[in-house]
Amino acid sequence: MIKSSELILNPDGSVYHLNLKPEHIAHDIIFVGDQNRVEKITQFFDSIEFSTQKREFKTQTGIYKGKRITVMSTGIGPDNIDITMNELDALVNIDLETRKPKDKLTSLNIVRIGTSGSLQKDIPVDSFVMGEFGLGLDNMLRSYVIDDICEKDMEKAFITHTNWDMRKGTPYIIGCSETLMNKFESNQMHKGITGTAGGFYGPQGRVLRLAIQDPELNSKMDTFKFGETRMANLEMETSAIYGLGKLLGHHCLSLNAIIANRADGAFSADPYKAVDALIQYALGKLAE
Repeated sequence: MIKSSELILNPDGSVYHLNLKPEHIAHDIIFVGDQNRVEKITQFFDSIEFSTQKREFKTQTGIYKGKRITVMSTGIGPDNIDITMNELDALVNIDLETRKPKDKLTSLNIVRIGTSGSLQKDIPVDSFVMGEFGLGLDNMLRSYVIDDICEKDMEKAFITHTNWDMRKGTPYIIGCSETLMNKFESNQMHKGITGTAGGFYGPQGRVLRLAIQDPELNSKMDTFKFGETRMANLEMETSAIYGLGKLLGHHCLSLNAIIANRADGAFSADPYKAVDALIQYALGKLAE
């Protein structure tokens, strides 16, 4: 039995942070960071059956073209992904009354729709990126036993290429779900490694008033290649989603609308248009 201090439930029996019960979520789930983006997606639904919000975690479940889909905001960063993924898994794979894992486990389909900055000049603003791999620069996932799910050779190559300072922890690289990648792949999608930073400013190479440990890290990442796979973009959630998804047995894929190009300094003239286009693309693929 899982102790009450380990799996915390609200008085109504819902999981603590997400405020959800098992019947509230669909098998297919879309993650967004911004709580205001939830309704930008569910506005296209035929109907909405459930809606709730606690803190930054907003959830709506409904029907889109006959497919039941849940849309959920995770907030920003790997720490929030740790909460979201573990509590979602508890909803489907732990009996919340007996507090015991179920004998038959359920695998969810989780698609992140985010915004991101490209690291390559030829991945322009307003384009789409599919994260074939997630590169974790954040250390959160190192709290778990992840050696068996990591791309160890790629990790070693990245550490060598960037002359990584190990005082920051060991980067990890984890692949997306091949099932979802094949479902969402098209000539509209750029593919590559999506870097996941533990913060927005220094961890992503931004300098305001504070000096950063490696001012050249972004340019080193720009030029990193492993075979034909290269760095594509940098954000704050993907590798944590991929890692916990693999450990827990869920299919995960991260899609990003590129609203900034860090290589040439460009920013989208209409980032909302790019995000809306990616939303409609993703909904169409999920409903197929």
